[in-house]
Amino acid sequence: MSADPQTAAFHVRRLIDLTRRLTGRLETETVAFREHRARELVADQAETQEMANVYRRESAQLKARPDVLKAATNADRQELIEVTRLFEQALSAHARVVEAARSVSEGLVRTIAAEVAAQRGSPSAYGAAGRATAPDARAVALNRTA
Repeated sequence: MSADPQTAAFHVRRLIDLTRRLTGRLETETVAFREHRARELVADQAETQEMANVYRRESAQLKARPDVLKAATNADRQELIEVTRLFEQALSAHARVVEAARSVSEGLVRTIAAEVAAQRGSPSAYGAAGRATAPDARAVALNRTA
């Protein structure tokens, strides 16, 4: 089956527009992380996730239908390549800044946990059974998958 040029233009232009919007969102988020304003991003998180899901579906559909890309104009194909390149750059920068924020956050949690453990000290008394009393069982949780 072969796509007509009008259908091809519609699908390719829609993906170009979505890619630009998603790139802009990633760039905004990257700046917010760098400026330590990550809390501002919470309100738009669901919309960003939805845009990412739509992008994933649209790009998969276009990949599955090479006839659509073939029927698109050369200018549209080139523009799609360029916006995809810019999207990948923005995605890479975003991943770096999110990873840095995660590392800092994890380091803070480890430092706090170590400080709490140090303040609790080691057991110094013996119980009725002749064994040292157990240290405070309350713990600071560190989720390594977060």
